[in-house]
Amino acid sequence: MRIPSMQALRALDSFARHGSVWRAADELSLTRSAVSHQLRLLERDLGFELLERIGKGVALTVRGKRYASDVRKALAMLGDAGSQHGQGGLAGSLCVSCTPGFASLWLCTHIGEFQALYPDIALHIVTPRRLDDVSSPDVDIFIAFGDGNWPDRLVELLCEVEFTPLCSPVLLNKLGGLSEPADVFRATLLHLGDQEDWTRWLAQARVVAPDAQSGIVFSDMNLVFAAASAGQGIAMGDELTCRTAMKEGQLIRPFDDAIKSTRSYHLVTEHSRAEQPLLKTFAHWLKSRLIEAEAVARNAYD
Repeated sequence: MRIPSMQALRALDSFARHGSVWRAADELSLTRSAVSHQLRLLERDLGFELLERIGKGVALTVRGKRYASDVRKALAMLGDAGSQHGQGGLAGSLCVSCTPGFASLWLCTHIGEFQALYPDIALHIVTPRRLDDVSSPDVDIFIAFGDGNWPDRLVELLCEVEFTPLCSPVLLNKLGGLSEPADVFRATLLHLGDQEDWTRWLAQARVVAPDAQSGIVFSDMNLVFAAASAGQGIAMGDELTCRTAMKEGQLIRPFDDAIKSTRSYHLVTEHSRAEQPLLKTFAHWLKSRLIEAEAVARNAYD
C-alpha cells in the first residue's frame, strides 16, 4: 500500500467536517476538481471506497467516516506538535534507537515524511543488540520491544502485537497447503531469539506433543523475514511489521489463530529528556502514523 499524501489526508478531513467538496476546496484554497482528485487518489492508495453517491451529491461511506475520524486524530497530533514549537520550526540532532524489525519493516517506510515535515532535524536511527535494550547514553528516545518494565524511565505503550504463522506462497504450494496447525512441522520453524512465541501458539492451537524447540533461531527479525520470504520455513510474525509483505503476497497467513504477545512496542526515554521539543515532536508524529496505519488495517479487513 502506498503511503497517503498529507494533502490527500487534509482533503478528506476537510470534506468530512464540511460535508461538501466546494467547502473543502474553499478551506484548502484549492479547486473543487483538485479536492475530488485528491479523494480519488486516496481511495486508490487505501484500496477501499471512501465516498458514495447520494442523489446528486456524495457522502462518506461508513468505512470512510471511521477512517476520517482516525485521520483527524492523527492530524491533530501533528498540529499539536507544530503549535508547541512555534512558527520557526525545529532544528537539532535526534538519535532514535529502534528494534531492527520495526526499523526496517515499518519505520524506514515512513520516515521520509518526518524528514519532509522537519527538514532541520538531523535524524539518526540506530538498532540495539537486544529488543528491550534502552541503555545507550547516546540515544534520545527508544522504540523498544518488551514487557514495559524499565525502572527509572518514562515508558509509553505504542502498540500491542499479535503473532501468527507466516510463510511464503512458494513454500505453501510446495507443502501442498497446511490443513491443520500440526502441519507446520512439515516445514522448518523459524524463531526470533527464542521459542516462546511458537510454544504459546502451538499450545493455543492444541497441537499434541508440540516440538517447538525444533527449527532455526535468529537474532534479528530481518533474518527471520528473509528466511520466510525465501521459503526456508514458517515464521511467527505480526501484521504491523509484515503488513506490506502480506499485502504484496510475499508472505501468507495460513491459519486464523493468533496469540497476543507478552511483549509490546514502547517509547522509552529518560525523565530528564522527556520534555525536549525534538523528542515530543517525534513521538507525536510516530503515534499519529501508527494510528493511521491501524485505521487502514481495520478498514481493509472489514
